[in-house]
Amino acid sequence: MENWFNVGKIVNTHGLLGEVRVISSTDFPEERYKVGNTLYLFRDTEKKPLPLVIRSHRTHKNFNLLTFENYYNVGQVEAFKNGVLKVKEAQLGPLDEGEFYFHEIIGCSVFTDGGSEIGEIIEVLTPGANDVWVIKKAGSKDILIPYIDQIVKEVDISAKKVIITPMEGLLD
Repeated sequence: MENWFNVGKIVNTHGLLGEVRVISSTDFPEERYKVGNTLYLFRDTEKKPLPLVIRSHRTHKNFNLLTFENYYNVGQVEAFKNGVLKVKEAQLGPLDEGEFYFHEIIGCSVFTDGGSEIGEIIEVLTPGANDVWVIKKAGSKDILIPYIDQIVKEVDISAKKVIITPMEGLLD
C-alpha cells in the first residue's frame, strides 16, 4: 500500500486562468510547488488521485497560487476545490541531521533524561520560530514541548523514542 503525505489543500480558485489557492501544509513549499513537479489531488468524489503537473507557482497573501499543465481556465479547476494535494513517499527528499518529517515524530514516546515516560507525540505545531510537539499524557491534559536544543536532547526515529530535559514548570 502506497503512503501519501499532505502538501496542501485547495480552498478556492483565483482569477479566470485556472489558478487555485492552496493553504500549504508543507515545510518545503519551494520544493513541492516547483514547476514541473507532480502533485496528486485527492477528492471525496473520486476513488483514485488525479496527478497534476505544476505549470506555475507564486505566493499571494497567505496562499500559494498554483496552475497545472492542461488546465487553463477556472471552469476546469472549479472541481478541485476542497481537494487535498499530496506527494508519494518516494517524493520525500533526505533531510539534514536533526531534521525530521512530521510523520516520523508523531507516535514517538517521550521520556525525561531521568528515564520517566511522559507520553506520546500526537501532533506537531508550527506556530513560529520553532516547532512545538503535542504530547498525550495518560490521565492528564496534553503537554506542549518546544523543539529546541535546550529541551530535546535525543531523537531516535528507528526506536520511536525522544529524550528531553524538561525546564521547570514544563510538565506541570
